[in-house]
Amino acid sequence: MIAIIAGGYILWNPPWTLDSHAALPPPPPPPVPVQVAAVTPRDVPLYLGGLGTVQAFNTVTVKSQVDGQLQKVAFTEGQPVKTGDLLAQIDPRPFQAALDQATAKKAQDEAQLANAKRDLQRFEDLAKQGYAAQQQDDTQRALVAQLQAQILGDEAAIANAQTQLDYTTITSPIDGRTGIRLVDQGNIVHAADANGLVVVTQLAPISVIFTLPEDQLAQVRKAMAAGTVAIAAVSSDGKTQIAAGTLALVDNQIDQTTGTIRLKGTFPNGDGALWPGEFVTIRLLADTARNVTTVPARALQRGPDGYYVYVVAANGTVDIRKLKVGQIADGVAVIDDGVTAGEQIVTSGQYRLQPGVHIEAKSADAPS
Repeated sequence: MIAIIAGGYILWNPPWTLDSHAALPPPPPPPVPVQVAAVTPRDVPLYLGGLGTVQAFNTVTVKSQVDGQLQKVAFTEGQPVKTGDLLAQIDPRPFQAALDQATAKKAQDEAQLANAKRDLQRFEDLAKQGYAAQQQDDTQRALVAQLQAQILGDEAAIANAQTQLDYTTITSPIDGRTGIRLVDQGNIVHAADANGLVVVTQLAPISVIFTLPEDQLAQVRKAMAAGTVAIAAVSSDGKTQIAAGTLALVDNQIDQTTGTIRLKGTFPNGDGALWPGEFVTIRLLADTARNVTTVPARALQRGPDGYYVYVVAANGTVDIRKLKVGQIADGVAVIDDGVTAGEQIVTSGQYRLQPGVHIEAKSADAPS
């Protein structure tokens, strides 16, 4: 019975049929959808990058130059002010009294001088007629000169008293923004006080102090010799420009402890995008590379031996190509070696790829 069943199975499934099924190759995997872009030549700005700190263009600690009671605080904390705007008022009455006293002393001396001049004229007339001694005439002449000198001293005292009175009206020395009030109204302030009344900072324009490695100094100096050097403050991820400015100066010595050189940039800062004390990344435009090979930065992959990209072959597969990469900025990578203009490279979907895999290529700007 078993033999009959086995014979029927063999007749129903002959051995050559089983061998033909086993010999069929597995179906190929579907192509991997990716986005591609062409390697293109273009002009690329070459940047030098460094970290910097924003500093106010001018900072003034406003202090009282005379002693007295702070009668009035005329500013609001954090408000913008112009040069000459009233910030505070100190009790002017003692200083006005001193000015009035000096003015009165001058008037008194002027009256004495006028009388002394009349007496001198009389003595001169009598001396000519022989009725007065020459010594008396000389003494009167000396008195007139003494009173004239005294009036000059009175004028100096008046000028000093006027200056002290003017100091009671405290105004902003610069255009800027006030900080936190350091003294409240009603307090007695002194010229010797260390803290002052308020700090005014100039925010427009504004400065940034940043550093670069010392080996980049030659590039910076070459750029400065060619004209105005543009700089930009960018966000921490390097993608968003915060403000644009120009390089103002390079420090006159290299910091030997860090091997860096300090530079100072100036930004108009009309929109207040930069703030004193803020840390920013600075990009300095050192040069423009002409007709260099570039790829989109998103095409770059990083391996143990450096950067590489997937290059599309003529048969629709991909291969790995190691690269020598120069600058990467603004989403564009400059390629010193590894690919040539016109080649197609993968810009999206690399995680599913390996050498020899077939792809379904779409342009990087085509809808997915």
